[in-house]
This record gives sequence, C-alpha cells and structure tokens, in this order.
Amino acid sequence: MRPFEPLFRNPHILTIIGNFYPRKYDEAAFPKERRLIQTDPDTKVLVETQYPRGEAKGHVVMVHGLEGSGESGYIVSMAWAAVNAGYITHRFHMRTCAGTEHHSKTLYHAGLTCDLRSFLTQLRGLPVFLVGYSLGGNVVLKLAGELGETDLIQGVCGVSVPIVLARCTKRMQDPDNRLYERRFVNRMKKRLLATGRYTKAELAPLKTIWDIDDRVTAPSFGFRGAAHYYETQSAIHFIPRIRVPTLLIQAKDDSFIPFEMYSNPALTANPCVRLLTTEHGGHLGFLQRRGLPRFWLDGTVLEFIESHLQTPAPVGRNTQCGD
Repeated sequence: MRPFEPLFRNPHILTIIGNFYPRKYDEAAFPKERRLIQTDPDTKVLVETQYPRGEAKGHVVMVHGLEGSGESGYIVSMAWAAVNAGYITHRFHMRTCAGTEHHSKTLYHAGLTCDLRSFLTQLRGLPVFLVGYSLGGNVVLKLAGELGETDLIQGVCGVSVPIVLARCTKRMQDPDNRLYERRFVNRMKKRLLATGRYTKAELAPLKTIWDIDDRVTAPSFGFRGAAHYYETQSAIHFIPRIRVPTLLIQAKDDSFIPFEMYSNPALTANPCVRLLTTEHGGHLGFLQRRGLPRFWLDGTVLEFIESHLQTPAPVGRNTQCGD
C-alpha cells in the first residue's frame, strides 16, 4: 500500500477539507438504484446500489458515520472508485437516515447490526466486502465479530472507528472538538424532530452527544443509559471474534478518537486484523498531497479488497487469516 502524504498536517484542516472537498463525478455513467429494504416487520432502510459495466467482481457495502448518508464525501468517492473497479456498490443507510425517519419505529445506534445483517443475506453469488466509516465502522466490526467464521462476508474495512465508544464520546466534549459536537448535536436533533416522536422542548436540554444517547438513544433500545449502551456496543469487545480479513485505518492525530485505544491487545492478538496507521489524517481526512485522485483512502481500501478477492469457500476458511 502506498504511503500517505497528507495535503495538510493540521488534523482539523484535514477533517474539514476531507468532508467538503469536491467530488464531481458523472453519476449518469452508473445510475443509482434506490431501494427501501425491509429488515424487520417495523423497519425499512434505504440502500442505493450502482452496477459496474460488464461482469462484477463482488459487492462493496459502505456504511456511513454519525448523521451521515450515502452522500457523505467519503462514501461518494469510494463508491465511484469501487464501481469503476468492477464492483457492485451499495450505500447502506442506517435507520431513520437520509429521509427515512418514518420507515422505522426506532432509531439507529452504534451497535445496531441487525439491519445490515438482514441486507447481507440478500447478496448471493459474489464476495461481499464491508467498509464502515467512523460510527459505521463500529457497526461493521461488531457484526464481523458476531458472525465469526462465516461465508456471509469476505472481508471488512473500518476507517476512523471509535472502537471504545465512551472514551470517544467524552473526547468530543473537549474544547478542540466543540464545533464538531455542536454540529453533530444539531443534526441529531433535526433528525429526531423529523420522526415526529419528539418536541423541541424535550430536546432543548440536551447539549452533548452523551446527553442525547443517555436520554434518547439508550432508552429506545433498553440500555441503562449512555454508559451501559457504550460499554455493551463498543467494537473492541467483538474484534477478538472476527474471523475474516479485516483492515483498520486510523490517523494518530484524529481529534475524535484517542489513538492509545488502538494499542489494546484485542487488536494485536487477532491474526485476522491488520492496523494501518498514519501520522496525519484527522478524522476521515485522508487527502493526498501528490498525485490524483486526492483520495488516498479509496485506493488503499480497494487494494485491500483486491488482495482478498476470491471465490467464497466453506465456513471456516478464514480461521488463520494472516496477510
């Protein structure tokens, strides 16, 4: 994998520019098929699919981060790179996201894997790779751990993943992250209001992500508050059980995620899990200084996928995993 040479070294500049950097593609070349997928009797989630020209190599299923969507910059460029490389791409939306607030009786959360798992059972005949970003990365890693030895997925990639949810949520309250948290909180409240199940007065006292998760998210799923939700749903507890090739990409200067949590033995002890770190990159801000395209991340993820592309074999094939 080619080394990452950042366009900037300031993590906040990379985080912001990485989010807003223009991704201008001819969408008509690979039209999006929008479908509402029934995942349980009370839930439909949005999936946007694009098909490559000619015979497809496999499926790439992308899961967005907190308050993101299939139009988040990191997914737009990854989808374009993957479909051009010959993969069927799926932009998987978590419940109530991207205008689907009325298609579910509950919200989404960082450990809710049942919808994604239900969708994956509908993909047959070709290798399936999961790519999760930030909170979506926690979802895909947790699901991979829950599945263990499986023929449902061929490989997993997690980018800028808050593998210990409580620590990352507390880190968001630090002064250097206040603007980011305020933006997340405003967007979370807007989505909650759109469900029609909450009022502005009810949400007004909630000032942090922790507040919303403690008063809204956790009770919605039977957790005993935010601390219980974070402890039980953090990917770090599921990583030891992953039995498919897995790549984690993490910048050391990510202001959302304390890098020291990536020294946890759960990562280093599992031969199926590889950690790729960069000195710079911020949060999902891997813009390359030299060469085009600028999106180093997309090429790195595709290289990982290509290296593990093979015809699905019986369950148990990946127990040894090593690269």
